[in-house]
Amino acid sequence: MSRLVEVSDLASCREGLTRERSAWPIRVTLSGGTCGEASGSTGVLKALTTQLHKDGLAEKVHVRVTGCQGFCQEEPLLIVEPLDVLYCNVKSEDVSEIVRESLVNGRVVERLCFVDGASGRTVQRPADLPFFAKQDRELIGHNQSIDPCDIGDYIANGGYSALAHVLTSMSPEAVIEEIRASGLRGRGGGGYPTARKWEQCREASGQERYVICNADEGDPGAYMDRGLLEGNPHSILEGMMIGAYAIGSNQGYVYVRNEYPLAVAHTREAIEQAWDLGLLGERILGTDFSFDVKVARGAGAFVCGESTALMASLEGQVGEPRSKDIHTVERGYLDRPTALNNVETWANVPRIISNGSAWFAGKGTDQSKGTKIFALTGHVKNTGLVEVEMGTTLREIIFDIGGGPQNGKQIKAVQTGGPSGGCLPAALFALPVDYEALSAAGSMMGSGGMVVMDDSACMVDVARYFLKFLKDESCGKCVPCRVGTDRMLEILADFAEGRGTMEQLDTLKDLAWAVGAGSLCALGKTAPNPVLSTLRYFHDEYEAHIRDRRCPAGVCRALARYVIDPDLCADCGQCVEACPHGAILEADVYQIDQTLCEQCGLCAETCVVGAISRV
Repeated sequence: MSRLVEVSDLASCREGLTRERSAWPIRVTLSGGTCGEASGSTGVLKALTTQLHKDGLAEKVHVRVTGCQGFCQEEPLLIVEPLDVLYCNVKSEDVSEIVRESLVNGRVVERLCFVDGASGRTVQRPADLPFFAKQDRELIGHNQSIDPCDIGDYIANGGYSALAHVLTSMSPEAVIEEIRASGLRGRGGGGYPTARKWEQCREASGQERYVICNADEGDPGAYMDRGLLEGNPHSILEGMMIGAYAIGSNQGYVYVRNEYPLAVAHTREAIEQAWDLGLLGERILGTDFSFDVKVARGAGAFVCGESTALMASLEGQVGEPRSKDIHTVERGYLDRPTALNNVETWANVPRIISNGSAWFAGKGTDQSKGTKIFALTGHVKNTGLVEVEMGTTLREIIFDIGGGPQNGKQIKAVQTGGPSGGCLPAALFALPVDYEALSAAGSMMGSGGMVVMDDSACMVDVARYFLKFLKDESCGKCVPCRVGTDRMLEILADFAEGRGTMEQLDTLKDLAWAVGAGSLCALGKTAPNPVLSTLRYFHDEYEAHIRDRRCPAGVCRALARYVIDPDLCADCGQCVEACPHGAILEADVYQIDQTLCEQCGLCAETCVVGAISRV
């Protein structure tokens, strides 16, 4: 592709790329994000390339390697067009059969198709998968048609047309008004109106301004930002460029955690390709707008997801939050006006400009517009990245898309909003997913983590787990967060280990209020959410731990023990050999010495007759 000097060059380039791609007779799309690579997509690609050359098909079949396509538990995914069939959990040894049957003979290899657990039917077309059919995949759905390392794919799919329209037909104020009319709110957790932030940044005094993409995604089980950066980095770059034009900036940064090496590599490749093509640099597309963007790697501190801590880290300082009596839109990075939004927010911007604010505002609820991507994980049949219209109920996401519980268990709760979010019971699953509804219920939208728990989960232990994560990730700058989370964790440990008292419940509630009210940043202010929500909706489990010294789910090890049923015991002695602690005593009947037992469960796993159980 030649360097794009004028806006008309972009249209000509797209026309040629579209014509070239329409001439490919057979197309194979292989998912190759981090989840795909972890499941073996690299080996599948190597086997596919080898087989195509061996069969003389290398010139006839176009192979596209994409980022994550969303259905992560079925990776690697492979789509064959024009046959329009999707294969799941593809292995290297399946490749020769796929080439022979599907690419040469046009037949479907049914054993590799998805089998719907609810109906038992085999699903061939990607669009027919229940996991996809119930979604509104405005952002993540484009990963399927784009090689993240090929800017040509992005341009052929309409990429950078929104930027061209903005630079030639819209003033910065008009861009901000279009974003305002769309109702776009920040997808990083707070839900702050994007247009208001841009307007405040543009109006702030100072000549130099910055735009920053917050890709410091640290929530356990959440990987929405990673999925977009790995799969479609140019959509984020284009959004940042439109935002930079709107606020009057010519410099941007993508702050991404170093634990995302593939996202870092793809983003850097996208920047380099955009520079080579003239879409970054001086006088972009022949206009007066100039822009450059750099990748900054974070060291993995969860607190650096907070805006002021992120900017301190970007400046080379310790990643600690500061008081927001002066907002970052006025004095942010290097004390200059700064517009910081997260990955998903930036990715929405080009779509809004291309389709119009009314299109975006037509989706969602009165106060929460558009779609939202969630990382659906935990005790559900179908896990992965889920994109739905705002206002979709928790029940629809968990049961219609997630497929409901595994192994015949009952869904007990879902935690939304990452480790700082709340745990909501199944009785509230009719709740619409939007900022206000989740907040009123004691949880929050957050960046989009959604962890489903069945009746095997202990809610006291869940609160303890997430609070420990937040305590460990606290920067320690302010006393309420540094000391308060530690004291709260001590009380939860007492409950889980059989030392708790009812009086401690009141102390725990008081501490939670103090930590939320007095902490400096959002990490501390929201840290009590897992505790307060479980106290609110699962109070009976706390009482069982305190009054009865019993864990209803059988999770808390200090409140459970392993026993041997003498009527079922086969006297084989395998449990004695398996126990690493010497806790099983040989007498007339085998017994477990509870003072020595560490409750590792190896004895129960070893027992072939099921004589050992946890009570």
